[in-house]
Amino acid sequence: MMTVTKIKIDEQTLLCQVGEPLLDALLRENIDVSHGCRQGACQSCMLRSLKGKPPAEAQHGLKDGLKQQNYFLACLCYPEQDMEIAYTHHRDYVTHATVKAKQMLNPEIMQLVIETDEELDYYAGQFVNLKRDDGLTRSYSISNHRMHGRQLSFHVRRLMGGQFSEWAHQELQIGDRLAVSEPQGLCYYQSGQPQQNLLLIGTGSGLAPLAGIISEALHDGHRGEIHLYHGSSDMNGLYWSEEMRSLQQRYQNFHYTPCISRGEPPAGIAKGRAHEIAFKDCSALKGWRVFLCGHPDMVSSSKRQAFLAGASMADIYADAFHVASSSVD
Repeated sequence: MMTVTKIKIDEQTLLCQVGEPLLDALLRENIDVSHGCRQGACQSCMLRSLKGKPPAEAQHGLKDGLKQQNYFLACLCYPEQDMEIAYTHHRDYVTHATVKAKQMLNPEIMQLVIETDEELDYYAGQFVNLKRDDGLTRSYSISNHRMHGRQLSFHVRRLMGGQFSEWAHQELQIGDRLAVSEPQGLCYYQSGQPQQNLLLIGTGSGLAPLAGIISEALHDGHRGEIHLYHGSSDMNGLYWSEEMRSLQQRYQNFHYTPCISRGEPPAGIAKGRAHEIAFKDCSALKGWRVFLCGHPDMVSSSKRQAFLAGASMADIYADAFHVASSSVD
């Protein structure tokens, strides 16, 4: 029976005694790990196992997406074997990539396609940090299916005065190089419940992760109904409409509703805010999974509405990154 386990974190190795929580071992060695309640409730001491599954009890209370990525709580972890772990918010750059394509999707949003030197383990809907040579870094959602492996696609919205986005639109060239971080985030499709209905609401470039999630769900043979509502203030902000309509024709369980909140829309476009139209159409959400990406006011309001309509909070996904990265209404 193992009485002492070896724990490797970054370049440091420490020993964890039998019956000793991993959090205590880390703090004993002066490793600064965020922590609070020490009972697994606050989840501030969350770490990630880089090799193998952590003990099941150490994942108590975590969402399935975190469990699948081997995240665990140090205060609840009593190691059963040697472990190699990383900080939850570790942001080391793991590979580099070459720019392969740039294409305007609408007057403000550009599709950026890169090819990484090494294959990444990611899900569409997660995000990575892109870093240029001078260290300037921004986060972007992955919009393409994970079957592509080394190829990642992003929707880069040009922000007035935005250092990275304006540079990416104007100066970044085919063949240029970028550093790419480990994929992060929980806003992605999880297999295992193919009959569950899905509601996806996005504004502006928030369509990027949602389109990837839909692609993976359909590719995996998802049988439940999939409803996508994409909103913009006017017609110029909508994009990929033909691609979404093509999917709607191919898959009977996929439903696409583009929305504009100003002016009179043409045929086939709904008038109003995307989330208001979505909750009018989908008013009973018990058992549904909900994905929200876009304007922070929309996301905040939609979380509450989805919950009141019957969706479990555990089934409502809205990564903080996706909320903060979009200001399109």
